[in-house]
Amino acid sequence: MQITDVRVRKVSKEGKMKAVVSITLDNEFVVHDIKVIEGDKGLFIAMPSRKAGDGEYRDIAHPINSDTRDKIQKIILEKYEIAALETEEAEETEA
Repeated sequence: MQITDVRVRKVSKEGKMKAVVSITLDNEFVVHDIKVIEGDKGLFIAMPSRKAGDGEYRDIAHPINSDTRDKIQKIILEKYEIAALETEEAEETEA
């Protein structure tokens, strides 16, 4: 499995959620609404989820093992950092 595209949409409002990301796998399958969250120990991703009848949130799509989760998270966070730097540079240019 290869992640062939990552699209980062930064969230401008204050809060723990920093971006919403879509990834394309093998140029054939897209997963939308992966969130980049700022936690106590740094940035991490949260897979798309839906609120169940019991009030709990359940992932709609998620990796089956930790190696795949780590691979997806690494690529997403790298792309997020690039997008954050580009935003900072654009803001400095405008100022």
